[in-house]
Amino acid sequence: MLDFLAENNLCGQAILRIVSCGNAIIAELLRLSEFIPAVFRLKDRADQQKYGDIIFDFSYFKGPELWESKLEAKPELQDLDEEFRENNIEIVTRFYLAFQSVHKYIVDLNRYLDDLNEGVYIQQTLETVLLNEDGKQLLCEALYLYGVMLLVIDQKIEGEVRERMLVSYYRYSAARSSADSNMDDICKLLRSTGYSSQSGAKRPPNYPESYFQRVPINEAFISMVIGRLRSDDIYNQVSAYPLPEHRSTALANQAAMLYVILYFEPSILHTHHAKMREIVDKYFPDNWVISIYMGITVNLGDAWEPYKAAKTALNNTLDLSNVKEQASRYASVSERVHTQVQQFLKEGCLRQEMVLDNIPRLLNCLRDCNVAIRWLMLHTADSACDPNNKRLRQIKDQILTDSRYNPKILFQLLLDTAQFEFILKEMFKQMLSEKQAKWEHHKKEGSERMTELADVFSGVRPLTRVEKNENLQAWFREISKQILSLNYDDSTAAGRKTVQLIQALEEVQEFHQLESNLQVCQFLADTRKFLHQMIRTINIKEEVLITMQIVGDLSFAWQLIDSFTSIMQESIRVNPSMVTKLRATFLKLASALDLPLLRINQANSPDLISVSQYYSGELVSYVRKVLQIIPESMFTSLLKIIKLQTHDIIEVPTRLDKDRLRDFAQLGPRYEVAKLTHAISIFTEGILMMKTTLVGIIKIQDWQSMYQSTHIPIPKFTPVDESVTFIGRLCREILRITDPKMTCHIDQLNTWYDMKTHQEVTNSRLFSEIQTTLGTFGLNGLDRLLCFMIVKELQNFLSMFQKIILRDRAVQDTLKTLMNAVSPLKSIVANSSKVYLSAIAKTQKVWAAYLESIMKVGQMQILRQQIANELNYSCRFDSKHLAAALDNLNKALLADIEAHYQDPSLPYPKEDNTLLYEITAYLEAAGIHNPLNKIYITTKRLPYFPVVNFLFLIAQLPKLQYNKNLGMVCRKPADPVDWPPLVLGLLTLLKQFHARYTEQFLALIGQFIRSTVEQCTSQKIPEMPADVVGALLFLEDYVRHTKLPRRVAEAHVPNFIFDEFRTAL
Repeated sequence: MLDFLAENNLCGQAILRIVSCGNAIIAELLRLSEFIPAVFRLKDRADQQKYGDIIFDFSYFKGPELWESKLEAKPELQDLDEEFRENNIEIVTRFYLAFQSVHKYIVDLNRYLDDLNEGVYIQQTLETVLLNEDGKQLLCEALYLYGVMLLVIDQKIEGEVRERMLVSYYRYSAARSSADSNMDDICKLLRSTGYSSQSGAKRPPNYPESYFQRVPINEAFISMVIGRLRSDDIYNQVSAYPLPEHRSTALANQAAMLYVILYFEPSILHTHHAKMREIVDKYFPDNWVISIYMGITVNLGDAWEPYKAAKTALNNTLDLSNVKEQASRYASVSERVHTQVQQFLKEGCLRQEMVLDNIPRLLNCLRDCNVAIRWLMLHTADSACDPNNKRLRQIKDQILTDSRYNPKILFQLLLDTAQFEFILKEMFKQMLSEKQAKWEHHKKEGSERMTELADVFSGVRPLTRVEKNENLQAWFREISKQILSLNYDDSTAAGRKTVQLIQALEEVQEFHQLESNLQVCQFLADTRKFLHQMIRTINIKEEVLITMQIVGDLSFAWQLIDSFTSIMQESIRVNPSMVTKLRATFLKLASALDLPLLRINQANSPDLISVSQYYSGELVSYVRKVLQIIPESMFTSLLKIIKLQTHDIIEVPTRLDKDRLRDFAQLGPRYEVAKLTHAISIFTEGILMMKTTLVGIIKIQDWQSMYQSTHIPIPKFTPVDESVTFIGRLCREILRITDPKMTCHIDQLNTWYDMKTHQEVTNSRLFSEIQTTLGTFGLNGLDRLLCFMIVKELQNFLSMFQKIILRDRAVQDTLKTLMNAVSPLKSIVANSSKVYLSAIAKTQKVWAAYLESIMKVGQMQILRQQIANELNYSCRFDSKHLAAALDNLNKALLADIEAHYQDPSLPYPKEDNTLLYEITAYLEAAGIHNPLNKIYITTKRLPYFPVVNFLFLIAQLPKLQYNKNLGMVCRKPADPVDWPPLVLGLLTLLKQFHARYTEQFLALIGQFIRSTVEQCTSQKIPEMPADVVGALLFLEDYVRHTKLPRRVAEAHVPNFIFDEFRTAL
């Protein structure tokens, strides 16, 4: 399939140009907002008296002839008007073109949406674009940027000023009369909203939703975009933030987009309580001050005040107990991580070996630092709290108290984090550039050591007390060849083989008694060291740099950082070495340029230079503002030196008596001069470093990764099903050939047979072949995909249950009647066959869909079990030490957790401890887990759930029959039911709910067995009915798969029935 952003993909390029243009328009609006001529504000009385008769708002359009006639009547006004026109026409035209660009932007977006709906772009519709990852991002950004434009215009350029500028342009410009002028539309879009950014100003009614609806936009498009933002992680940011408590930070950019876009559909904010609860729970459970674009902050407590649903949903977040909890949490996190960062920044700590051995730990520390800085900076900012809002003021006071907020400490954490990030990034860039060369060097050294040892054991090269040994000679020469054969391009295989070589070198030293010869031992130790270095080197990945870039985002502080200027300057004055850390902070802030420039650069837009220069210029001017303290401090220090040298320090004569040496030493003043001189040299060093940094900021970045070639792009093939990747296609093919409707799975043989022909379709060797072909990672990826498919299938099942069971009155009445008939569950049901058959007959229509869903889940669980077995087998065979270590650690953790629940005073992993999360990934990759015990989805209480599953099971039993060799098999291929998927599907489904549902379900089966057996006994039927056999087999299989004690089943079915059942079989 054609890449959505490929140059020859017209659909992708069109929306990319629109989004690129949107970012450029916002930069232009921000730039122009700093150059609004003061005269258009008419603030002071002098301006009002002088220009009040020539500057008009939109009331001018009600009768332009009247206003112009007044001007013509007074020659002095005509002269003033002409002078005003000459002075301001250029800037007014620039503003008008910016306003026109905003209108053109939304017109272009609407036209693009119309083209999609009309099929202008072949094979592309709104739905298909939203399914594409890049398309989804761009469509969401397109609407979001339009909303940001409108908010920026209203916030930075007041409504009255806009109207006066538009009227002035209309009066002074000849272009207004051209045929293609859309002056009327622009005026309608940008007329004053009544909003004022002044502190304490009252918010206009229905603002900003009425403003956002001035140009109609496709409602389906808005709804679909909101749906995507609600449900998807459109930028895949969560992968960079694996911890659940960081989720709101991971989704912060998406949350800002959703906040803006919701104003296009205000009914959600007003009345859709469930949707707003979902949004708040996902994006704002622990934060309510957000940055919507390049540091423009919004307090949701204030912004959502007029909207009932939004306000209600946010109440939990703004509850003082939650505020206190979050503030206290971030206070403790910031203290903890600050200590860690300071430890890492100590001289000699961040060495290459240490960094490579501790990448996850260092990244976790970086995440915690950046998340804490973000939360504290946003939620303590003065700009984010309206001083006239009593509730918000109370919340902010609570935060300042509970977080023990100290701006100097927070700024110090920001400095140290920036320095830590900068050092790590530079180290990784260097290691990446030297990666292959180092790897080849270590390989060569290791191989040469082995060749030399081989020569030693050949007797050619003399070495003290080493006897000739042809076996060892051949073995070491073979090891040398093996080391040389390691391939840098196949890092996975090379890594695995390197580990085996290290193990072999350890074993040869142990088994051949080579420890006695220190020189041989040294050769072996050196080789192992080189091999270890090769493993470390091959694990250096560019993904770490990308994660650091994502985590280190400081765009939210683009404006907030200004509040720390005085602290920065004071820090520099007190400690000149602070300048070097500031360099890292400014570089971190410069990364905020990535946000607006990315799409502009992707579109190869000529706006790239203009926009990058604007943001870089803003940053440079801020840096100059901060660093102006340096020359001031330097000259103050120089003045002190001059004063000391002139007035305090006595010149030492050429000849001096030794008795007077102490008088001329003047150690105190000379030490002061040395200290001041050192401070000046530190300032100089910092300024020189800053000079190179500033050049780096202003330089337009090259966005293309050095590892991605534009000439040889990653290929994408035409999809043959709904799969996007090879693993997806493989997974769906396996599901197709093992379909329970077509095949029968024999558990004892781990084999699938065709239901009609009885020919073998596939068996467990399939997964061994996949392991051989795709390796552990491929098989593990297949397992993860199946896991997600089970989640989706279970979610679909719950929707289906609501639809076909809970919304069907007839089905509910049948279930209610059945429950009345079987209560209490310990009793025997009178006339049981009639009761059960009647209920099955009345609910027959629902079981087809129910069976399909249950069987799909069961089928995927069987596949997951097979994969886990294969992974565990290969792990124990290929990596026995890893398997043993994981197994022991898993058992130890489980023992500790069980001990904690028995005695809560015993330790338990804390919330910020990632051990359980990380060990789970290792255990699943090694196959040390049981897929049947996994909770795939969170569920709510469902009425009639156990009885529905019971009815479903006994409705399927007549379709099955018992075979002594094979167990339960399908009676008729025309009506296919496969027993193992049925059992495992029901087991998995029940596992997702509270244990009491399972207990009730088993009790219903037990009652069915007892009641049927009782009826047969009373009617003197000697043989046990087939349905009872099936139900008893289900109980036995259930106990076997869940590894529960047999007494669980015997609690519902007497022992003698089980004994008779086994005897009959």
